[in-house]
Amino acid sequence: MVTGGSDIPRRFFSPEERSRIAAAIGEAEMHTSGEIRLFLERDVKGESEDPYARARQVFARLKMHETAERNGVLIYLAVRSRRFAIVGDEELHKRVGEGYWTEIRDLMAGEFADGRFTEGLVAGIAAIGEKLGRHFPRRPDDINELPDDIAF
Repeated sequence: MVTGGSDIPRRFFSPEERSRIAAAIGEAEMHTSGEIRLFLERDVKGESEDPYARARQVFARLKMHETAERNGVLIYLAVRSRRFAIVGDEELHKRVGEGYWTEIRDLMAGEFADGRFTEGLVAGIAAIGEKLGRHFPRRPDDINELPDDIAF
């Protein structure tokens, strides 16, 4: 389904799509101690207008680096320009390498190019969750350290 009819972040996804994305995050996190977040804003902010640089700023602002195992992942999407970036915390990045993030970016970009933002995010979240589960399996005492809903 084509999504993204608005360049206002809170209206970019319908309530049903937002629920589907949050459910995908919750499902992905059921098998891992890792944490996944999605952040939407109108457009890339900052002098560089680089979505990756902006995603790193947001990652810090959301305190994603404070997870116990340093295994958080942020998907950043600027809804007006449709630019996005994925940031993985240091422990995860050490284990998966740069090539992994390129694979996930390409998976999502293929759906985004056809206007299927929800599908692209759900697919990317599922793939990230699978990799997190391999490297950071869920422990019996695991707690959800970060919210699963979309951040703005």
